[in-house]
Amino acid sequence: MNTPSGSAAGPGLSIRAHAKINLGLRVSGRRADGYHELRTVFQSISLHDTLIFWPCDGAFELRCREAGVPLDHRNLVWKAGALLWDSLGRTGDPRGVVVEIRKRIPPQAGLGGGSADGAAALVALARMWGVTLSEHALAHLAAELGADVPFFLVGGTALGLGRGDEISAQADGPRSWAVLVLPGFGIPTSEAFEWYDADATARTLPSPRVDNLSNDLEAPVVRRHPEIGEILATLRGLGAARASMSGSGSAVFGLFADRQNAGRAAEALAGGLWRVMVSRTLTRAEYARRSAPGGPGGSALSTGGSLV
Repeated sequence: MNTPSGSAAGPGLSIRAHAKINLGLRVSGRRADGYHELRTVFQSISLHDTLIFWPCDGAFELRCREAGVPLDHRNLVWKAGALLWDSLGRTGDPRGVVVEIRKRIPPQAGLGGGSADGAAALVALARMWGVTLSEHALAHLAAELGADVPFFLVGGTALGLGRGDEISAQADGPRSWAVLVLPGFGIPTSEAFEWYDADATARTLPSPRVDNLSNDLEAPVVRRHPEIGEILATLRGLGAARASMSGSGSAVFGLFADRQNAGRAAEALAGGLWRVMVSRTLTRAEYARRSAPGGPGGSALSTGGSLV
């Protein structure tokens, strides 16, 4: 691959930004800071975006061929660059790097695509700008970017408390294949929580058990988007061991113990109004290995999730 036009000669690097699903999401009301108190179980999956970083002589720049991806301060990759630049005590706007974003994770789907990109950008830009950050410093910056961004520095299976930014690694569960179903519309996270607040019947106290894997946002979203309920019922009918909305939606996942049954379910769902993808869960060790920055032509450029 050639370097982008306007880039200085020199090696770049690429990094995978893996999606997540929420195996469970319990909400216990609004905090004093305006956020909701959460207890959620994050799980990394193999579906990922790829970010490629090139050194350049000019201003910090984002590039992406995917329509609708903002290439300015609205993008968490841009925010990560500005935040890290400022934290290093450097004046002016960020400089010296062009970032190409290759999107695979659908937006506004509850799969954490923007947050994953932001976390990956923090790791990669620190290397591009020649600085070493402690885990604590990196986690602090990640939390400033967004409530779930710190998870993407850990990966695997993890418990998220507080806003979802207090991360505790959990034991890896058995590998599962995830059939992801996308109904063709996105749901802004803020809207899902507003619906939760508006629906008194949706408010339930969270169980103290970590393995209570219900999603408290699911019922309010299904009330506004019955298609989500239809997808859930279809996945269960196809034999999913578990079917749930991920995060605030709109993506719904069904977990299967083996690839063959996941493939059959995906084929049964394909061809209709819904977009269907097949992915699998990642252990923490797999996540660390697959998310490590590499050369721009390395294995990090594989697709990581199949469109059926």
